[in-house]
Amino acid sequence: MDENRGISDQAKLGGSKTPAKAVLQRVLREAGIGIALVVLIAVFSAFAPHFMDESNVTNILTQITINLIMATGMTFVILIGGIDLSVGSVMALCAMVAGLVLKSESVPVPVAIAAAGLASVIVGMICGFMNGFVSSFWNVPSFIVTLGMLNIARGGALEVTDARTLFEFPNMFNNFGTATLFGVPAIFLVALSLVLLGWFVLTRTVFGRLIYSIGNNEEAVRLSGHNTFTFKVAAFVISGLTVGIGAIIYMARLTIASPILGTGFELNAIAAVIIGGTSLNGGRGSLIGTFLGACLIGVLADGLILIGVGDFVRQMITGGVIILAVILDSYRARIADRAQ
Repeated sequence: MDENRGISDQAKLGGSKTPAKAVLQRVLREAGIGIALVVLIAVFSAFAPHFMDESNVTNILTQITINLIMATGMTFVILIGGIDLSVGSVMALCAMVAGLVLKSESVPVPVAIAAAGLASVIVGMICGFMNGFVSSFWNVPSFIVTLGMLNIARGGALEVTDARTLFEFPNMFNNFGTATLFGVPAIFLVALSLVLLGWFVLTRTVFGRLIYSIGNNEEAVRLSGHNTFTFKVAAFVISGLTVGIGAIIYMARLTIASPILGTGFELNAIAAVIIGGTSLNGGRGSLIGTFLGACLIGVLADGLILIGVGDFVRQMITGGVIILAVILDSYRARIADRAQ
């Protein structure tokens, strides 16, 4: 089956909306979160001391980097109607393996850094492949499979170094975590590049269109002759890939690799995706929305700190925002259905 036929099939399955309707749905998904982000920035600019200072803006960009990287991969998984609860633990496992490679004294530092990055990405992709393969081949809910991987990866991270934290990485590696380019943190630029690459894949390739179609109607995709198993596994592998990249970035930023890092990161990643307008049922959403969702979470957390809100109250407010986002998603779905 050639590429044109694949595009045609996808259009019949889930992409047959007119351009006007497609634009309307994108506006419904992303305009709301964009407006909310602007309003939030305006409020904190007025009431939070030093919120718009250059140093604080840089801090916000740094803080959202890891969540944005993980949320990018999570978007692919949620678009097919899945979920990945293991990303935080897998990040810890990737970091521990990469840390061991990085501390190797038998190879030059540049080689060790490259090998550590490769090891982290490979471990993440293997874990993602296992999640996708088990949930797709045996038709097991990804919620259960990734919950099991959460424990496997966390246990593996603790076992690899007997629960010890790794530190004293090469300066060449640590310096990247604090480097800037034109005043923008280098690690944030990495995250932004991943978002743009993911956006291109989802919106400009047959693979991306089929990811949406599987989330909309997997059976129709299968009956049209496409191998849904391959695409579903690929979505989880992409999630694992971004986790591996996130682990290296996290290590460079904190200059350590701990087996307990990443605890709760999966919830932040899922929250960014859902707040950004991606439906938990799959088939609807975008990485632009995910980017805005991650920014909103980062701005909210930073602003609440600056106005003196305590940790416990911040958690309550963030949880309330997530619930509100899910409620709004149900309304967006109804409006979008009426527009079809």
